[in-house]
Amino acid sequence: MNRIVRVVVGVAVVLGLVMPAAAQEAPRDHVKWTERKKDPVIKEMVERDKKLEAEARKKTEEILARLKKEEKERRESRPKLRFDVSGIEKPAGPEAFTTAWHTPPVAQYLTGTCWSFSATSFMESEVRRLTGQEIKLSEMWTVYWEYVEKAKGYIESRGTTLFAQGSESNALIRVYATHGVVPEEAYPGVLAEDGRHDHAAMVRACREFLEWCKEHDYWDPELIIPTIRRILDLTMGPPPETVGWKGATMTPQEFLEDVCRLDPSAYVSVMSTLSVPFWTHGEYRVPDNWWHDASYVNVPLDVWYGIIVDAVKAGSTLVIGGDVSEPGYWGEEDIAVVPTFDIPGPYIDQDSREFRFYNRTSTDDHGIHLVGWTRVGGHDWFLIKDSARSARRGKYDGYLMYRDDYVKLKMLTFTVHRQFLKGILEKVAETERKLAAEKAGDEAPERPEPQASH
Repeated sequence: MNRIVRVVVGVAVVLGLVMPAAAQEAPRDHVKWTERKKDPVIKEMVERDKKLEAEARKKTEEILARLKKEEKERRESRPKLRFDVSGIEKPAGPEAFTTAWHTPPVAQYLTGTCWSFSATSFMESEVRRLTGQEIKLSEMWTVYWEYVEKAKGYIESRGTTLFAQGSESNALIRVYATHGVVPEEAYPGVLAEDGRHDHAAMVRACREFLEWCKEHDYWDPELIIPTIRRILDLTMGPPPETVGWKGATMTPQEFLEDVCRLDPSAYVSVMSTLSVPFWTHGEYRVPDNWWHDASYVNVPLDVWYGIIVDAVKAGSTLVIGGDVSEPGYWGEEDIAVVPTFDIPGPYIDQDSREFRFYNRTSTDDHGIHLVGWTRVGGHDWFLIKDSARSARRGKYDGYLMYRDDYVKLKMLTFTVHRQFLKGILEKVAETERKLAAEKAGDEAPERPEPQASH
């Protein structure tokens, strides 16, 4: 029996089922944390690769910086196409014009808000013309609310309308009708210590937020509009809900109606294009007309130009907009004319104007305030109050002089009080009545022919 037991135990030991007494008493191994050792060769190779990558990045940055600098130098040194103005007989300066009252020129700085500066200046002149009061109005009040309206339009159109700094002069009419207006002192619309307007970062932040909303198909105005307003507030400051004026407190709407005594519905925008029937209302088809305003009155070029001349001669001003990217537009010389190498004056007509609008060599660049008129060298000349930097490159800070050929060919729309459209609005109404009647007749079902009786 003992022999059998010994055999079984021996087999178990061999098979590892039972540990011998000596093995059971051996010490056990334990884990231990040690410092990681890097292979010196691999370490050297990794460090070498990192150094090479850093040198390559630095080299690339140096090359790109050099190329950017060289391109900037080439761009800044590139001459602009201009022309010899020595043969042009032009007015001696702003003092040579018969002018309507207007506030002094102010700068728009780093903004694309010429439309508000020019239209606000126009309204200041209108307050003076209609009431005798001289009131400096806030440009940025209108700009602030137009940004808000653009954000609403972006939401409603699901991101298909433009959100940018530009707009049209009649946007001011729409903002006044909805939000009223305030004096400049109540809302300068700038928080920067230097007092200069700069909307670049603000508009970029608004656009990036709206693009995020579009990307995520998120269109809740209860969240989006307050967020847009918060972004505006950080740069422009929040607009006031009431204003003080000569001891009285009033809303912006009351200031518009009771103090300025302006009626937004009294102002009409006028264009001249072959793309819309003459003597009708139509849409001005440019990106800055983001709300697709179709209230523009469309008339032939000679009528369009005649309204401008008659209004300014009668002591009014106009806010006018169009193209300022031509060789004949020369801030250093204080003029805007059409040189003969572009098109000779006698050839400027409805067709040449339309052709340039069609091929986009006449674009909707800039809004300005037309404040005076004179006659020199057989031409009408117009004194222009301008908020852009280009109007400060010559002798007259904030003023340019436009010749009649430039206005006829390159200016595209204007806004004026309806009193200077007498007879025109009546003709438009009559034309549209006739067109509506003709359309109704075309759409009316045909009456069956009477049948002979049997």
